[in-house]
Amino acid sequence: MGGFKDTFQRIETKYLLEDFQYRAIRERLEGMAQVDEYGKTSILNIYYDTPDFKLIKASLEKPVYKEKLRLRTYGKPEDDTRAFIEIKKKYKGIVYKRRIGMDYSDALEYLNKGGRVKKESQISHEIDYFKSFYKGLKPAMAISYDRIAMAGINDPELRITFDENIRWRVDHMDLKYGNVGQDILKPGQHLMELKIAGAMTMEMAHILDELSIRQTSFSKYGRGYVDYMYPQRIENRNNIIRDSRILTA
Repeated sequence: MGGFKDTFQRIETKYLLEDFQYRAIRERLEGMAQVDEYGKTSILNIYYDTPDFKLIKASLEKPVYKEKLRLRTYGKPEDDTRAFIEIKKKYKGIVYKRRIGMDYSDALEYLNKGGRVKKESQISHEIDYFKSFYKGLKPAMAISYDRIAMAGINDPELRITFDENIRWRVDHMDLKYGNVGQDILKPGQHLMELKIAGAMTMEMAHILDELSIRQTSFSKYGRGYVDYMYPQRIENRNNIIRDSRILTA
């Protein structure tokens, strides 16, 4: 995973697919995109937030600018597994991601116990500032899922991901537990994300239209937060997310 980029700037759009739509679009993508070298991967994250969930509450209100801090590994880590500390920002629909890599044990020491990074950089200074600006940051929620990532064959900037088994938990805040927790999606559902540098191609737009695949607003951490805070209203998530009175309660 040493070839992973440390900075990203792109447009990301999300689509919630039923299983028949997933199978149909995978067939239509043949010749346009191919599964990357990693195949299906479990992606494990810990999101950091204030004790009153300030970051995710602000994010769910859909402001022009929002940001998150997370720790990520690809697969269940050991102490010396490469882990990534990421700041993810979104401004006017454009996603910016900045991250640094280090051993998993060092990342926990830095984020949870106030340690210092071994190799300072501009990005590590940005993370230091993030930690000082948002007082009381702590592990708030683990979000995990299984992902298949595809890359464009003729368009190297095109990236398509399909996530399933998306789960959240607020206990056992250690990525060594793997992809365990409460399910967010219904059985058979998949979350697709298109990650592009500019405008969507006409070919892709036609495929989505023909398969009746519509863009949706979907935050994994946001869905997990709503399920955690309002478990009796899981079936009514979207109304909760739109209700600013609940979000600011």
